[in-house]
This record gives sequence, C-alpha cells and structure tokens, in this order.
Amino acid sequence: MRILVLNCGSSTFKCWFREVPDTALPSDPLPPQWSARADWSRDPRQAELKITRTDGSTLERSIPIGAPPDALEPTLQDLPGQMDVVGHRVVHGGPKYREPTLATPEVRDAIAAEAEIAPAHNRLQLDAIRTVDRVLGTGIPQVAVFDTGFHSTLEPPAYVYPGPYAWLDRGIRRYGFHGISVKYATRRASKMLNAPAESLKLIVCHLGNGASLTAVAGGKSVDTSMGFTPLEGIMMGTRSGSIDPGIAVHLMRHDCLTADQLDQLLNRESGLKGVSGLSGDVREILAAVDAGNERAQLAFDIYTHRLTQATGAMLAVLGGLDALVYTGGVGENCPPLRAAVCRQLGFLGLKLDDASNAQPKLDQDIAAPASRVRVLVIHAEEDWEIARECHRLLLTRA
Repeated sequence: MRILVLNCGSSTFKCWFREVPDTALPSDPLPPQWSARADWSRDPRQAELKITRTDGSTLERSIPIGAPPDALEPTLQDLPGQMDVVGHRVVHGGPKYREPTLATPEVRDAIAAEAEIAPAHNRLQLDAIRTVDRVLGTGIPQVAVFDTGFHSTLEPPAYVYPGPYAWLDRGIRRYGFHGISVKYATRRASKMLNAPAESLKLIVCHLGNGASLTAVAGGKSVDTSMGFTPLEGIMMGTRSGSIDPGIAVHLMRHDCLTADQLDQLLNRESGLKGVSGLSGDVREILAAVDAGNERAQLAFDIYTHRLTQATGAMLAVLGGLDALVYTGGVGENCPPLRAAVCRQLGFLGLKLDDASNAQPKLDQDIAAPASRVRVLVIHAEEDWEIARECHRLLLTRA
C-alpha cells in the first residue's frame, strides 16, 4: 500500500510517502521513502521547501507564495509515482467527526464549517485536500484524521464550559487538539516504560508553534489545555493562550476592535512574539536572551511559568504521575525549558539527568536513575499515526 501523508500546520507543511505492507503495521514508525517540508514561519510570502527523494538526493528551493497552498502543488508534482491513499491531519471536525474518515463532500463541508474555530489550520487543510484532487486526481481515497479524536474520551466536567448550558447545544465546548501526536506519544511511552498504557498516568506536553498539555490516564485523555479552539491553554509562539476574557471586551469597547482584529491580535501577534517583539520562534528568543534582551527573557520566563502552571493542573487531575512526556519541535529541542519545569516538580521526587537533558537522543528517558517520575523525550510522529489510520481504514473497507 502506497500511503502519502500531508500534515499541514499553521507555519509549515510536511509530506511523507511510504510503501507499506498490506498486513499489520508495526507500532514503531517506518522511515519515509520520500519526504518534503515547506516552512513559511519566517516570511509568510515565501516558503522554504526541501524535498528528500527516494534516491537520497535533496532539492531545496524558495517559492514565492500568495498563500501557503501555493507551495503544495509543485511538491506533489515531485512524488514518485501514484498513491493508493492520502491521509491528512485535520485539526477540527466539530462535534460530529472525531474518528478517521474518508474526505467525502459532507466531511469537507464539516471541515470548512469549523474553519472559524481553527482558522490557522482548517482552511489550509481543506485547500490541501482540494490540491490533491487537482494534482493527483479525484480517484485517490483521501482520509481525514482529526486532532480532536483522541480527546473524545473527555468527561463532561472536563469539556463543558461554565457558561450558559445552551452553549453545549451549539457545539461550544472543549474539544482539545494535538490528539494525533498525543496518541502516538502515549503508545510510545508505554513501550519505553515497558508497561501497558492502561496502567500509566502521563502528562504529554506537545510543544511547538502551537502547544498543549494532555493528562492521560489508562491510555485515555482525561483533560487537556486547549479547548473550543487551539487558542486556549498555555502561551504559544504567536498565540496568547488563556487570558481574562474581559480583556477582549475591554479592547472592543475602548479600541473598537472587530472580531477579525481580535482574532489577528490573539492568534498571530501575541505569545512569545507579542511579548518579545521579536519572534514566536523559541530558538530566536533564546538567542536574544543570550544577547541580553530583557523582553526576550520576559517572554521565555512567562512561557516557562505558564507551562509549569498547566503541568501542575494536569498533575492534580491525574492524582499522580508516572512520566512527563515532551514532544514537538520545542519539547524535543529546548533543554532550558524542560529543566526549568522539572526543577519545580522536584517535590515529586522528579530529578533530571542533566547531561541527558542537555543532549537527549530522541525517544530517551532523561530522568536520573533515582527519579521517582520518568521524563521522556519522544520524537513527534503524527505522520506515522496518520499512516496507521489510513492503513486500518482501507483494510477495513477491502
């Protein structure tokens, strides 16, 4: 089975191709035979594209873009042959679509309907589905795998907002996101700890440009930091995370901000970028900290504080902790952040191995041998999780 996975985020997209057996797939990821990545995080008018081909050669080019999907069509044209199925990470399918499903016209309409709730993602992911139709043809099955799916196990106290109950009938509730990544990390943590997921209490921190925490008990999501939209929760690259809703009311009354202006402000001009005035990229923030930039230091300190605060909230919900899991670009590559949070959790008997934390190998336990809580750095493998779901769905249909 030839599977293409498209993972479109708010500032990048990744494409991944692998020919896999029709029999059961291993839980550990198989390396891609062809892959591509486009990044427009530094300049929304230009995508930096890198393709690694089946013969090991690489193609790197800059593509001027009016919109992110402009970089996808030339990428798909480089694919090595025909695909059997295309899988997409879709952030939000609303209350109806939580399980992986074929991207039928009805499903596409649902993805479009939720674009207002997940504006940085759903429109792009729907454009990606349409681009596949145009470039690869409409005869190839396309599968939508929803980020909200893993959080369908949340109980009402965790997902109902304390507003008018009528909100729930309108679909205004907490959904949670990054579920594809959390599902993979949960299974991988279970294997690393040599314990069934049903016996574990985990806090999975998916930290990238977008960031969230999930409390996982018995292999299921029991609480998570993101809610109705990916804006809720901890501070992020360009998103504010949770703030006093009265701030929005105040800005509307006194600055006459429209809904679109508020959306722009909170989703794209806040977070690390908003506080530092420099960037939403943690690497650039840390470089500025090293250069003595006080606002960059403040931005990093707020990020650390909010992450620590949210970790404590998830710990209280779980009532204990077997392992703290870091995944995603920031989670995997920011030793100072992990060190700062883990220092505050020392009262649990948690202790890092400083050398391992400074230079971890991916999928490694970086806690000291005597630590009573394990700390795992797990490489994010959303693409493999999506491929597994495509494989399962097509075999079920066969």
